[in-house]
Amino acid sequence: MPLAALGPALSCNPDLRILAKMSSIDQLRHEIDALDDQIVKLLNARAQAAIEIGRLKTESGAGVYSPERECSVLEHIAARSEGPLTKDALQAIYRELMSASFALERPTRVGYLGPAGSFSHETALEKFGASVTYEPLSNARGIFDAIARGHVDYGVVPVENNTTGGVVLDTLEALLEINVQICCEIQRAIHQNLLANGALGDIDVVYSKSEAFKQCENWLAERGLAGKLVEAPSTSKAAEMASQTPRAAAVAGALAAKTYGLQVLAANIEDNPKNATRFFVIGKEPAKPTGSDRTGLLFVTAHEPGALVSVLLAFQRHGVSLTTITSRRKVGTSAEFVFFVELDGHQTDSILQRSFADAKQYCRNLRVLGSYPRAPVV
Repeated sequence: MPLAALGPALSCNPDLRILAKMSSIDQLRHEIDALDDQIVKLLNARAQAAIEIGRLKTESGAGVYSPERECSVLEHIAARSEGPLTKDALQAIYRELMSASFALERPTRVGYLGPAGSFSHETALEKFGASVTYEPLSNARGIFDAIARGHVDYGVVPVENNTTGGVVLDTLEALLEINVQICCEIQRAIHQNLLANGALGDIDVVYSKSEAFKQCENWLAERGLAGKLVEAPSTSKAAEMASQTPRAAAVAGALAAKTYGLQVLAANIEDNPKNATRFFVIGKEPAKPTGSDRTGLLFVTAHEPGALVSVLLAFQRHGVSLTTITSRRKVGTSAEFVFFVELDGHQTDSILQRSFADAKQYCRNLRVLGSYPRAPVV
């Protein structure tokens, strides 16, 4: 007898109500199985198209990763969705789809600031997914060198933190010396954690990078740990050291805890809950325009009074908006400064090209580092 024909009996018999629910669950599972059959066929059809794209890219010498295409796909699927999946959930699924496509198009290697478990590693995984090969490198220059020599295809490097302030000097130094392209920026929330395999009261030493300690300065002081801090080369190296040292802890990310078998004694211990770091994805090829881009460049001014003002006025004359400007003394000199600037727009825009030509009159050197889609602020 159909369950619908049982009528009022369902309302007074608990066993029949359970049977009705189980039947409904089974029916829905059958529907999901049928949908999965369709999804798998469509995914493989999509993958086949990706393989063909990879073949054409190989013939033309183009890179696998296209930041402008990634933006277009993610915006498209978010706009087409009518729920109940959220925009973030859908985009996470499609990032993994694109990661699998990279692997089908051509084996892809991504360098990051290691060792494994670092925030750069976490960021690279979120950006490129689980289907590419990752290469931990000891410093920012090593990542740039690996790209220049063709040992990796792309690199993920930190640029600046909104708590510690300023551009990461190692990254800026490498940008000065090695000719690569910035092709993408990533804004990522950074959550620091206290990691150990013992109790809080048993900790004799806490390892981490100096910037991480600064981000958690108040929290560490309030727990009596301020006098127990020992600097490590990176947060992930700190976690590795803590895993090998009795009565030791580390300030690091959640991936480092998982990588080195540590427990999270306290999560999200950063003093600023909006703590975030900006990263660059670097490679050999420039990104194409998306309509919402930013361009980075370096310049060294002519050694004469007012040269910097003249450069800035050149951009003002063309209505170009500067979003970042920072400087450092050029290595080996006492008077020359290198300036890192970011501008709104893409380097192919005629207005930017005119402003570059104007600004070069007042520079000893001006080099465009690349244009990249603007990342949403976290």
